[in-house]
Amino acid sequence: MGDEFADRPRVMVARAERAGLVSRTARAALVAFYRQQGWRAQSDGPVPKRCIIIAAPHTSNWDFLFFVGLTHDLGFQAHFMGKQELFRWPMANFMRENGGIPVDRSTGGNYVQAMIDQFARRDVFRLTIAPEGTRSAVRKWRTGFYHIAMGAGVPLVCGLMDYAKKIGGLGPAFMPTGDYAADMARVEEYYRSVTPKHPQHATASIVAASGGYRYVAAPRVEETV
Repeated sequence: MGDEFADRPRVMVARAERAGLVSRTARAALVAFYRQQGWRAQSDGPVPKRCIIIAAPHTSNWDFLFFVGLTHDLGFQAHFMGKQELFRWPMANFMRENGGIPVDRSTGGNYVQAMIDQFARRDVFRLTIAPEGTRSAVRKWRTGFYHIAMGAGVPLVCGLMDYAKKIGGLGPAFMPTGDYAADMARVEEYYRSVTPKHPQHATASIVAASGGYRYVAAPRVEETV
């Protein structure tokens, strides 16, 4: 029995190494596929070390697959939130090594504050969020990404996947002002020339769909011990 317990650490390390190898192989395959499809990466300038990357318009699962290749070519690691259930075997290593952050929404936790706290702890954190929240047709964007950017004091960066031109990457970065309508008008103008995978599912007008939404900073609830 002693030998059995002594071997456990080596077995666990071997399993972790195999899982890491599988994850890296899968990522390499995605990058190769993205290049084979003829995509090109572009960026309007240096990528801020701490920022919110707006992933829009998000109308297909292909967006994520090609985005892996784009960030690889642009030379930076992007992070994203994912349901906690996705961070279990066999996907756990792949999700984490590709920037995934598990979020447990079953308990009704404040994911906005959780991401603001992540920014406070990290010197480099580029968080990618799809404000549409789904690949299906939506009437308006969810505003959590804006609250995170305002709360963390980080810029917004327009990420794009133009399927007509097969060009993807990052557009301009700007600091949110607190005037949601004005900031989204700027974002909407940028995306006007971008063609998503399924144009019929994209939000027709970010500003018009906002319904007069106004940003109000949420009070922080301090944890008690």
